[in-house]
Amino acid sequence: MTKYKSVTAFAPASVANVGCGFDIMGFAVLGIGDTVTVSLQPDSDNSKITLTGTYGHLTPSERSKNTAGVAVNAYLQAIGKSDIGLNIVLEKNMPLGSGMGSSAASSAAAVFAVNHLLGSPLSTKELIPFTMEGERIACGSAHADNVAPALLGGFVLIRSYHPLDIISVKGPDDLYAAVVHPHIELNTSDSRRVLSKEVSVADAIIQSANTAGFMVALIKSDYELMKRSMSDLLAEPRRTQLIPGYDAIKNAAMEAGAIGCGIAGSGPSIFALCKGEATARLVAKIIQDGFSNIGLYNEGYVSQMNAPGTCVIESIE
Repeated sequence: MTKYKSVTAFAPASVANVGCGFDIMGFAVLGIGDTVTVSLQPDSDNSKITLTGTYGHLTPSERSKNTAGVAVNAYLQAIGKSDIGLNIVLEKNMPLGSGMGSSAASSAAAVFAVNHLLGSPLSTKELIPFTMEGERIACGSAHADNVAPALLGGFVLIRSYHPLDIISVKGPDDLYAAVVHPHIELNTSDSRRVLSKEVSVADAIIQSANTAGFMVALIKSDYELMKRSMSDLLAEPRRTQLIPGYDAIKNAAMEAGAIGCGIAGSGPSIFALCKGEATARLVAKIIQDGFSNIGLYNEGYVSQMNAPGTCVIESIE
């Protein structure tokens, strides 16, 4: 038996791809996320999740269709506890289809809470494969560039998926991100459909060089190298058509002092990396103004690159 009656965990938003790192790089974002409360109950309905929060009414309550439920089911099966009665309450405060790791936040908070409730038999890093199953149900691809930073915090590199090899990298303390979400929904599955299934050797070489350059820049706090490296040839050129005003907004962000600017995950959110919090707040406003000027309501967030990951916010014994 666990010593806890219930556990509540919070998982943050995240930005995936980070320009040149398609499906292999991501970082956590302060200021927004999802909260999950779990408790053991002998009479629980193991097919349902109780939904609250701003976007709870838009989220499926069936555990087999909900990213948090799928992730928890995969975790329980792996540790041999599929038969336990478990109440799950998801406070869904992240908008769906935002490009800020909404499905990842739900999965991460749920699995982290259940693991803590059951005495933490697995490490936080060992929870990542189960949260990836939540991503599979959300968009058809079990990618880790949102769930890994959501769980671990900070910046992560997924060096390999088979076998899974995830590396945490500490960036400079004065590296900040401005993230702006325009209130339009863009499904990850739709964003993936516009991608080319073939990449030229020349583009692959450039993309690899940019990714390597970005990682070196992050480790060495080399902002000029970071700026030169934040160029994406795989996803951004095809996805810009899905985000109104993208090119003009990106140009304005760069002119305002951003190191680099790109699409957060599959979009429609836009992120910009900046040196210092003041610059990040200015750039966030520039991006927000750009969306407002074309009639899109939006919300902006400013976060340090080295933001914390999923954590327990309440445990009741």
